[in-house]
Amino acid sequence: MFAEIISKIDSFLWGWPLIIALFGTHIFMTIRTGFIQKDIFKAIKMSVTPDPDAEGDVTQFGALTTALSSTIGTGNIIGVGTAIAMGGPGSVLWMWLTGIFGIATKYAETLIGVKYRVKSENGTMIGGAMYALDRGLKMKWLGIVFAALAAICAFGIGCTVQANAVVANITTNFSVPPIVIAIILSVIVGLVIIGGIQSITKVSEKLVPFMAAFYVIGCIVILIMNFDVLGDAIAAIFSAAFSPKAIGGGFVGSTIATACRYGFARGLFSNESGMGSAPLVASAAQTRNSKRQAMVSMTGTFWDTVIICLMTGLVLVSCIIKYPAIDGLSGNGSELTSMAFSMIPHLGLPILIVGLITFAFSTILGWYYYGERCAVYLFGEKVILGYKILWVAGVFLGSLVELNLIWDIADLLNGLMAIPNIIAVLLLSKVIADETKKYTGEHLMDKDETPIPVLKNANGGVLNKKK
Repeated sequence: MFAEIISKIDSFLWGWPLIIALFGTHIFMTIRTGFIQKDIFKAIKMSVTPDPDAEGDVTQFGALTTALSSTIGTGNIIGVGTAIAMGGPGSVLWMWLTGIFGIATKYAETLIGVKYRVKSENGTMIGGAMYALDRGLKMKWLGIVFAALAAICAFGIGCTVQANAVVANITTNFSVPPIVIAIILSVIVGLVIIGGIQSITKVSEKLVPFMAAFYVIGCIVILIMNFDVLGDAIAAIFSAAFSPKAIGGGFVGSTIATACRYGFARGLFSNESGMGSAPLVASAAQTRNSKRQAMVSMTGTFWDTVIICLMTGLVLVSCIIKYPAIDGLSGNGSELTSMAFSMIPHLGLPILIVGLITFAFSTILGWYYYGERCAVYLFGEKVILGYKILWVAGVFLGSLVELNLIWDIADLLNGLMAIPNIIAVLLLSKVIADETKKYTGEHLMDKDETPIPVLKNANGGVLNKKK
């Protein structure tokens, strides 16, 4: 009964309520920032240009890849398949549009997260939506709500269910006992997170580009193999997005509303624009001013949804058209994706399997840092060791048990944490617009002269302060 209630609330929240709230914010911030998306290629160049003289704990590229490690995940593979299976080929276009407009929201939430960041007494940078709410809007209570939701849901969406995905893929394809994988995975995760943000970013800087390139190459090979129907696939995506009629070629057809819903929902879930997650690590980056890191962070949505999700969508739709026997509306996104990659002789399924495993593993690392930062905001730095121990335990247990209820609860909390973050973005939109105008042209290299405050009681956390 409880599981059924959670599932219904989760389905409702991730339906039109969040679609309207998040996509509406995307459009509003696109206008408010003067279409910041136009600077995407400048931002990409900036992301690989070190800024060592700026204050921060990690490089801008390290912060970006750590954020990407949590957003480029199974949603880019299975999530796209599910959107197409449930919403038809038109959902690919709506998913892509969430990426185009979501770039502005990722930019906005990162800008305020970095602008209102603070230093702890040991010099560690801490920032994110909770500090934007706390320092920028004087809404500490809402900052506490956001941090609590993120710290808890991280164990679900970023830990247990990801570990479960790793084990499921390895055991299914290689017949390795789950307990062996659970032990190995727990040890590897523990060794990485014990070194904190420095260790996590070093792994992310190497793993994320490799896993993304590996997967994209696989997609390109399939698209070359399907070149004869690629034009038909693109036409199908556009026509199905605006027409409720059946289009043939293995598709039964879908209403515009259904295509919109599944495309928007999967896209929003995949790139996390508006969730407030990426600013948690972006706040640790070495950056001269808040706009520079905001621009770097917005490239994450570009790579995640505009590129990788789009390529996955083209692969799946072209495969369905070329092989109509593949039922595009079977409802099984995982099966649909597996069928598509099996087209590549011998290497197709290994590419998919390696992609799923590395995506899930990197998500475990990225979400650990998100959860840790929120826990530190609430309870202080003394909580870090305990959080690490609980995280490794979560990886181990998640590898071995069924997680349907945990997934629904984590999914629900993940959606709820977007609400205070959206409030921060909308209420601080003037600050975002002013900062965007302030650092333009040659002024983009200017240093923010406002000193980053050192909180003497940051080590204690907001819930442990003495009255």
